[in-house]
Amino acid sequence: MRVGAVVLRPLVRRDERAWDQLRAANHAWTHEWDATLPPDARYEPMPYRAWLRRTTAQAKADSVLPWALAVDPGWPGAPTQVGRTRLIGQLTVSNILAGSARSGVIGYWIDRNHAGRGFVPAAVALACDYCWQVMRLHRIEICIRPENAPSLRVVAKLGFREEGLRPRFLHINGDWRDHRVFALNREEVPGGLLNRLLPDGRLPRLTP
Repeated sequence: MRVGAVVLRPLVRRDERAWDQLRAANHAWTHEWDATLPPDARYEPMPYRAWLRRTTAQAKADSVLPWALAVDPGWPGAPTQVGRTRLIGQLTVSNILAGSARSGVIGYWIDRNHAGRGFVPAAVALACDYCWQVMRLHRIEICIRPENAPSLRVVAKLGFREEGLRPRFLHINGDWRDHRVFALNREEVPGGLLNRLLPDGRLPRLTP
């Protein structure tokens, strides 16, 4: 899937090297917001390939949508094949529930060199529209630490509704952290979130 130069595509084995390099290069930028395991956890962090195998199985069961957040450096003049676009981050829809809930939770990270250029809002809007229109979900939730100003700007730009605070909700950067909860239901955005984000049809572009 794409909107302009912004692409959401499946993560694959050939992304391993780029993914590892990005995570290492962005440690100082992302570690404050990264999920960690509490001291009493009974499993260890997984290397990329093991994580990909597990997540791919979950995706086949429709419980997770693990996407590479990528950019197409050739767009618009010479678009690149979606599967060959350049990895710059990750967006995952997790905790997907069917039945009477029909909901999912979005999380993401992005390379610092590409932050603040409109890629994340476009990717989140693209993911939400897919969840509503293809997966037929009803509710999309995003949980953000109160200190995470860049992510708070993303939900503000997209018009997510704030629902409150979850104290010590997730284990992040070595401790249980409070999170502000934001959500949108499908009927709140009848025309789709991309149309809300880009009402005049202008697409996000790469900048020098």
